[in-house]
This record gives sequence, C-alpha cells and structure tokens, in this order.
Amino acid sequence: MSRIITETERLIIREFNLNDAAAVLHFNAPEEVNRYTGDAGMCESLQDAIAIIRDIWLVEYDKFGYGRWAVVLKETGKVIGFCGFKNESRIGAVDIGYRFHPEHWGKGYATESNMACVEYARQEMELDRVVGDAAAENRASINVLLKLGMSFDKQYREDQFTVNRYQMFLKSAGGN
Repeated sequence: MSRIITETERLIIREFNLNDAAAVLHFNAPEEVNRYTGDAGMCESLQDAIAIIRDIWLVEYDKFGYGRWAVVLKETGKVIGFCGFKNESRIGAVDIGYRFHPEHWGKGYATESNMACVEYARQEMELDRVVGDAAAENRASINVLLKLGMSFDKQYREDQFTVNRYQMFLKSAGGN
C-alpha cells in the first residue's frame, strides 16, 4: 500500500507505486498533455512508465521525502494524474507541478490537489519557498499557479519555450 500524503473532498494524494504504471502511461499519452512540458516522448510505453516511477519518483521519495504524487479520484479509485513537489537542484528550488489526462481538465483537480499539497508542505515539510514554471502561452497552467497564491517572479527562455516562473513563500518571516 502506498503512503497517503493527504486528501481532499474528491481526491486522495499518495505516493506512486509500480502498480500505477498503466495509469502513468494513460495520463501521459495524449500529445496535448506534454505540449508545454518538454517531456514529449518520455512516456510512450509501459516500460517507460515503470522507469519513471522506479527511477525518478520512488528515488525522490527516499532521497527527499517527497516527489510527484499520484492523484486518485475517490469516486472511482483511479489514478488520474500527478501533483506535488520536485527538488530541482539545477535551479536551487522546489517546483510544484501537476499533470492530468485531458478528460480530467477543467474540473479543478489541479488546483484542488496542489492546494492540499501546499497546506501539507506548510504543516509537514521544511520548505520555505516553492516555484512553479509554466510556458507563457499555457494560460490554464498559469491560472492554477495564480489560484495557489503564487506571484510572478521572472520570465526566461528554455528550449523552444518562453517560461514564466511563479513563486510562493510557505513560512512567514517570523518562523511560521
């Protein structure tokens, strides 16, 4: 059984396990899911999905105590995407991210799951600052970051994208 991180009214947020590989492949498969991520082509088979879970997410749970977490729809018990944090050592920050199959877009799951992650981080994690990056033309993703209470930090170019970086400080200057 995977460790449950937190829950919302509609969602369970938990660690991924290898049994989730088919779901990971499913929510990564549509081309439009990875349009703005730079991850296109990274998850095209069940073996790719297993490798992502085993070699990235499970490793990050062990190393940092967090990573991208599975978002499970309580109504069906199915994994519909991911949410949560990633230690981005190349930028010296922790990134918040989300990815869902298009059939689950526009239902508030990205905002709901990541608000729960932010609250979890405030209560249970030693994070001071979280960033969120979104391609400047990805208005839906930017709207999620803004709904989480993040503020625009800067804009930069990466690969073929102009990227907006947003940030949020989780701890007040007074220590909590």
